[in-house]
Amino acid sequence: MLKSLNTGALGAALLLCGAPFTTVHAAWEPTRTVEIIVPAGPGGGADQMARTVQGIVSKHHLMKQPMVVINKSGGAGGEGFLDVKGSKGNPHKLVITLSNLFTTPLATGIPFSYKDLTPVAMLALDEFILWVNADKPYKTAKDYVDAAKAANGTFKMGGTGSKQEDQIITVAIEKQTGAKFTYIPYKGGGAVAVQLVGNHVDSTVNNPIEAVAHWRAGKVKPLCVFDSKKLDYHDKIAGDRAWDSVPTCKSAGLDVEYLMLRGFFMAPGVTDEQVNFYVDLFKKVRETPEWKKLMSDGAFNQTFMTGKDFLNWVSKEEKRHEDLMKAAGFLAAK
Repeated sequence: MLKSLNTGALGAALLLCGAPFTTVHAAWEPTRTVEIIVPAGPGGGADQMARTVQGIVSKHHLMKQPMVVINKSGGAGGEGFLDVKGSKGNPHKLVITLSNLFTTPLATGIPFSYKDLTPVAMLALDEFILWVNADKPYKTAKDYVDAAKAANGTFKMGGTGSKQEDQIITVAIEKQTGAKFTYIPYKGGGAVAVQLVGNHVDSTVNNPIEAVAHWRAGKVKPLCVFDSKKLDYHDKIAGDRAWDSVPTCKSAGLDVEYLMLRGFFMAPGVTDEQVNFYVDLFKKVRETPEWKKLMSDGAFNQTFMTGKDFLNWVSKEEKRHEDLMKAAGFLAAK
């Protein structure tokens, strides 16, 4: 009669018989601190999203290694992108992307393209809103545009960077309405919002997340959103107003639309297994209450995309930005 062997005895028996073992490898995971590079200043939308991800990963123990957020805004974000481009094969470095993924190389000629990086995931699309100081008399975007026209170019539009998304939108407003603005660039969306609160500029086109705290505090007010449809968020933000109370700019006679990428890329030369680790990580992040609060507070379009779909979207978006910047006269001389 045969006697059963325990696992250890069976393993020893197989070794003695020369039977091959199949080694089970654990899936790849980081072995040291992971850096999130933010190619923009502190306080802006990219910085806030990166730090929210960092906080969620730490709080919910989604990764064994820590994450740190590093702002590298020099050269309109080129400093950050070149850092990641030059970190070939390093799976411990991520970069959060915004429109300067396209606008910076197009405007400056910096030797960099999205093709130099490894796409990971689109986490959301960010909206843009026309903001004014709460003390201003304008009740609608039309009121504001009429006042800007009458000001004959003296209205100051605060924005993030030169020849970046905020200035692209500003030029589009000028072309669509005939109004003229004095555009003043700052290092990040947080600084832009503070300038509007202090009445140092007349308006901004900040992302919702960059101005929501000041809206809650009664310091600024939204006139319209640069999207084809109203925002689908109903919780009250400021008094009895929710994001869905903000009309589209198009409905107010300002026919300008613009949405911006909030996604992550890695260095060139990383493996599919390493990319998949972060894709799975971001899927877990998106399920947390902290992430859902960020999405609601910032009225984000919650489109999630990975793989070929994400890469195809990025390719089309680069072409769209090239066309927008050519129309604005922002392309670097070749």
